[in-house]
Amino acid sequence: MSQKWWNLIKTTPLLVGASVLTAQGAVANPEVPETQVNSFSLPSNEQLLAQAVPGTPGSPAPEATEILQMMQRSREGKRINTQVYDKPMSQVNNVNQLRDVEPTAWAYEALRSLVERYGCIVGYPDRTFRGDRALTRWEFAAGLNACLNVLERLIQEGVAVVREDLETLKRLADEFAAELAALGARIDNLESRVAFLEDHQFSTTTKLNGEVIFALANAWTDDFSIPDSAPRSQASQVAFESRPVGRQTVLTDRVRLNFDASFTGTDRLRVRLESGTTPNFNAAVGSNMARLGFDIQTDNDMDVSDLYYRFRPFNNFTAWVGTRAMDLDDVFNVGNPYLEASGTGALSRFVRRNPLVFRGPEGNGVGARYKFSDFISVTALYLADQDDATSPLPGQGVFNGNFSTGVQAVITPFDRFNINLTYLHAYFGEGSVNLSGSTGSRITQDPSTAFLARGTEASAWTRDSVGAQVDWQALDWLHFTLWGGYAYAETKNPDYDSSGDIWTWNAIVNFVDLFKEGAVLSVSGGMPPRITGVDNGPDDIDTSIILEAQYQYPLSDNILLTPGFYVVLDPNHYDRNDDIWVGVLRTTFKF
Repeated sequence: MSQKWWNLIKTTPLLVGASVLTAQGAVANPEVPETQVNSFSLPSNEQLLAQAVPGTPGSPAPEATEILQMMQRSREGKRINTQVYDKPMSQVNNVNQLRDVEPTAWAYEALRSLVERYGCIVGYPDRTFRGDRALTRWEFAAGLNACLNVLERLIQEGVAVVREDLETLKRLADEFAAELAALGARIDNLESRVAFLEDHQFSTTTKLNGEVIFALANAWTDDFSIPDSAPRSQASQVAFESRPVGRQTVLTDRVRLNFDASFTGTDRLRVRLESGTTPNFNAAVGSNMARLGFDIQTDNDMDVSDLYYRFRPFNNFTAWVGTRAMDLDDVFNVGNPYLEASGTGALSRFVRRNPLVFRGPEGNGVGARYKFSDFISVTALYLADQDDATSPLPGQGVFNGNFSTGVQAVITPFDRFNINLTYLHAYFGEGSVNLSGSTGSRITQDPSTAFLARGTEASAWTRDSVGAQVDWQALDWLHFTLWGGYAYAETKNPDYDSSGDIWTWNAIVNFVDLFKEGAVLSVSGGMPPRITGVDNGPDDIDTSIILEAQYQYPLSDNILLTPGFYVVLDPNHYDRNDDIWVGVLRTTFKF
């Protein structure tokens, strides 16, 4: 048995975990711990043979002596030139390297016999080495290396190994010596690269990932628009302020740096720094319905925009606790996988998620989810407004300020089909009412102060919302999202008694991998939150519809180009307002 292939074992144990997993026909036996393979020192050939073929104490058996002589003779044979494998592109030195190992080859049958006898390769349910397809020489070498390691372990443990098997291993190792040597050289190179990365990483527990958005955008309509609506019968009594509409093209940015730390492998501490110059188009066109899904205006001053911890105390149970910008959609399942993310999803704010159940007071609080089975999971949360939750003043704090609390059930009746059922109760204090999540008209946002000319007063409101959503990957290339939401809102001011009904819906179709792998064409249409039946206040008398079309095109794994547009028909639920068009060319860089 050649000394060279025993030396190769010293350089190739990591291959069992790396190369064999990539092989289609051979996977190293996971019952042999990697630490065990790497921790012991190899004995001499004489010691190995004495253990493998027992003889008298201190003297190998005759069979072992015969094999030892074969090993000694092999030392005088050809030597392996491994320098070529240190180069990025290894050259082919032998035509055999171009051929697969066919099931009819002697080596194939020999290795299969070893595999089935010693169980050194798994990969099939019955742990057999199936002889129904050819293996590449690299796959075969990976399997051979696995058997070498297993037999070495057995010899170390004093388990007798049949002499014929040792001879077969020697012959196989000689024939595939070049592949084994190359694998060893590559593992050495991999180890040095891993060591370099470990020496230069900024943290052993934290990963940094970033997202940068460059966006060219414009919102336009006619020269003037009526920013709000009112009952037609009272239109003459309301002083509408007409304003010029912005038509200027803007070039904006948003930057996010996420620091994700894990201490147990199943948890995540998220710290996000964020800045940007993307404007709120409400200021230009008089409607929140025109808002971009990624707008932020900090003059590029960096701010901490996320700070929360997610962990799993036991199986099937996940918990969240956050002190800043832990949002409803960080805990609840939004069910809109292709358009929910602000940096790579919908261009408009409304299309990203159902605003009645996934927008409200948030930022500071706790959440918990329990997965009962693959069929159903239940999530509950309590989130307070982050500014109120950190204030000790009367009427604020975690429990006396603005807050949201709710529960969600996600039902999966069959694969790739989810039904989300969500209930949310939200409290909005006086002066901070936003029933529509900044996606509807001013009337829906705060009916009590939408028209001061009516003599109404500011008031606190509560909103009890229910939402149902279907998330269905019908085919690999076709995905549907459909949601509907209803909310009952009422005042909490004894001097101003009012209530109303709020409705919203949206439908989305995604065409996946269209023209290129990873590309997605999305078309959607829906009604932003609309309030009706308001007591002692105005209603939204018409119906706005938002239509959006966009195409996510990956230029590379790290650059996503998204051209698209959306149009708001009858903005602010008032048909006297001219339609608002928004065109966007968004480029998202991820690193």
